[in-house]
Amino acid sequence: MLLKPSRYVRLYLLASSNYNATPASRVWRGCHPFTRSFSSLLVRKLTMQTGDGCSGKFNMPDRLLHPNVSNLRTPSPLGSNGDDDSEAESYRDGRTEEVDKETRDRAFAWCRDFLSGSWKTIPESDFQISIVSGGLSNLLYMCNLPAQVATVAEEPRRVLLRVYGAILQGVDSLVLESVMFAILAERTLGPKLYGIFPEGRLEEYLPNDRMRTEELYDPSISSEIACKVARFHKMQMPFNKEPKWLFGTIDRYMDQVLELKFTREAHVKKYNKLMQFNLPAELDSLRQLLAATPSPVVFCHNDVTEGNILKLEGRDPSSTERLMLIDFEYSSYNYRGFDFGNHFCEWMYNYTYNEWPFYRASAESYPTREQQLHFIRNYLAEYRTFSDSTSQEDKTQEEEAMLIEANRYALASHFLWGLWSIIQAKISKIEFGYMDYAYCRFEAYFKQKKLFS
Repeated sequence: MLLKPSRYVRLYLLASSNYNATPASRVWRGCHPFTRSFSSLLVRKLTMQTGDGCSGKFNMPDRLLHPNVSNLRTPSPLGSNGDDDSEAESYRDGRTEEVDKETRDRAFAWCRDFLSGSWKTIPESDFQISIVSGGLSNLLYMCNLPAQVATVAEEPRRVLLRVYGAILQGVDSLVLESVMFAILAERTLGPKLYGIFPEGRLEEYLPNDRMRTEELYDPSISSEIACKVARFHKMQMPFNKEPKWLFGTIDRYMDQVLELKFTREAHVKKYNKLMQFNLPAELDSLRQLLAATPSPVVFCHNDVTEGNILKLEGRDPSSTERLMLIDFEYSSYNYRGFDFGNHFCEWMYNYTYNEWPFYRASAESYPTREQQLHFIRNYLAEYRTFSDSTSQEDKTQEEEAMLIEANRYALASHFLWGLWSIIQAKISKIEFGYMDYAYCRFEAYFKQKKLFS
């Protein structure tokens, strides 16, 4: 039987309390782990007031859903003004591939303390850890038992270690996310949870093939993603049902962005150029547009990227159960259109590029009208069944309205992750061109706005 959320909270607090007594925590007590050089997961303060929508019927020509905007490609490593970019020069050799000793020591202690069986007895010299690339909010590592060590019970041979980083809003949001992760794990909608501690967690490692951005265009994969999103949206979760997350998060990020002070010359130039967009005024415009765009409130994933979709190994290629959504740190009750628009935006960005700025942008990859309709129709087929009395005209009108909904909420995706990326440029130690990415997302925002506002 599913544990009540209050018990999950108690389990989390108990884990945190026990952790403080471990040898690993004593090693790091003098310098709080959240201040060290780890990735930055921005914990949100949910403060948005909801707005009223209005109804309407829409029709869009295909040219509006598939603009040819070539200048949204990846910014040049030389910077937007052609100036020498010291940040790009710092990463001219690509990403770091080795795990530093500090991280290795901490990971070994966490695995020993939270896992059972052979993890309790192996010497640190036998402990195996490697970097899992692709995370922009968290640092991810694979931890393995050595091949010559047998398991003694039901302990996993390998686990995924997720390290959060700096917590800006306290532990309350982390508790909610941990509760959410545990509930989804028990419903077999996410990986198993092996351990929770203030700096991160240990998760089940599910053998999988990494999904590539271009696979999002595959009709069979797109249809299964749509079904998985629909199932997510149908869930009833024990959280606040008011759609506070989207603008609560954007407002909070905006306040932080306006207070940032950069010292690195490359950052200063890029920040000043971003500020020329007059983002506060633009946010007011976006708020008004979305208030006039009907979108039901559902439990949203809020980050359906290719990196957060596992292609599970050993599944029949013709199966409709090949994929699993993971990474729920941004999940909340939110407007349905955000999950649609955000996912469509992610068709344009490849985060596996191993040279500065460590991503590639391709505007022409934004889904066409037909690709969007394919996604929406599969979503609707999973989310609910039309009655026999539903006319084709009514179905068509609903699909057209959802196209407008998705593409207007894509604006919110660009705006939110653009602000998020500016903040990450200041505080994150993950190797990524955050300032370049922020400018790229705001450029895409203004192009999209011309078509759908």
